[in-house]
Amino acid sequence: MADPAGEADGGALRLDFDRRVMLRFHGSAITSDGGLLAYRELDDVLALTTSGGERLAEARTGRNRRHLLVGLLRQSVFGRLAGYEDVNDADRLCRDPAMRWVVGGKAPMDRAASASQMGRFETEWLAGPENLAALADLPGQWIDAVHKRRQPRVVVLDMDSSESPTYGAQEGSAYNGHFGCTCYHPLFVFNQLGDLERCALRSGNVHSAASWREVLEPVVARYRGTVKRCCFRGDAAFANPEIYEFLEAEGMGYAIRLPANRVLQDKIGYLLKRPVGRPPQEVRRYYASFRYQAGSWTKPRRVVAKVEWHPGELYPRVGFIVTNLARPAERLVAFYNHRGTCEQYIKEGKGAVKWTRLSCRSFAANAVRLQLHALAYNLGNFMRTLAIPKTAEPWS
Repeated sequence: MADPAGEADGGALRLDFDRRVMLRFHGSAITSDGGLLAYRELDDVLALTTSGGERLAEARTGRNRRHLLVGLLRQSVFGRLAGYEDVNDADRLCRDPAMRWVVGGKAPMDRAASASQMGRFETEWLAGPENLAALADLPGQWIDAVHKRRQPRVVVLDMDSSESPTYGAQEGSAYNGHFGCTCYHPLFVFNQLGDLERCALRSGNVHSAASWREVLEPVVARYRGTVKRCCFRGDAAFANPEIYEFLEAEGMGYAIRLPANRVLQDKIGYLLKRPVGRPPQEVRRYYASFRYQAGSWTKPRRVVAKVEWHPGELYPRVGFIVTNLARPAERLVAFYNHRGTCEQYIKEGKGAVKWTRLSCRSFAANAVRLQLHALAYNLGNFMRTLAIPKTAEPWS
């Protein structure tokens, strides 16, 4: 009789990270999260969670340790990747066949960590200053491991902030007038492939660019001397002369949105007059490039302006970008516009990985949760960019 799966070989499939795992059609032991095994294979090839567990400090004092730190880290990351963002889900996941093999160690023959064990791991052991700092560095270290197999010549960094609404008395949450809610206000740095280079949890009422140096500088230091060119893009919240000077000192190119003012508008006054004749039925775009020095700047810098006349609109849409790149104005604007992809990455993190679920009472515990969500997001993105066929690359 032919194999019911249509395969010529009726034997059980085995996985490289643990040859004891067999994939068979057997109804008595079944899981709905079998896809995690493919991610565990990728994790094993790149040694991601293994290296992460080695960098965490052991906070347990007893000798009766059922699970290693690397196993607990795997359960936290892979659970979030599968859509189980709450610690309470561990009570079911600890018996799940796929999760037990993902965790490794003694779990395959027994069970993975329970909800109480995972709660202590995430809210106590990882919330210490040493482990929290190690967690913040892990996304960059994982990306470096990927780059050893796929070394980029050019790296483009996009920085943006977002909101994580809160609904209780979480430490550090505050009302943010821009978002119109009580929230945390995390800061993110992505590269052009969608990998999350670094993130940081911040209080809800801080400025969008607050703590930019603590987040951006470690990322820039990792790429110093390792890539041919490194560029930075940011919206108007990052139009800060300190950021310009930092990027220029690092030899990085940048394109940052510049808030409009009267001086800038006077520079392109000839483009702000309505075109002569009937209103056009299509969008008309005009570009300008000029030197400009604000009062807080130590030197003049290049500014590129884009003016768009849209059918049915009385006034044009005007935007300014400050840059040190020498590209033509139209190409520079096109380069900056790709910054919007960073906002789509943030939406994927919110929708797919649920990294807005920061429901612990303490700020440190919520910072840990954000970092664990970031690791789960990166693992999913590595699968998309490294292992999925070219035809499926555009899929979300």
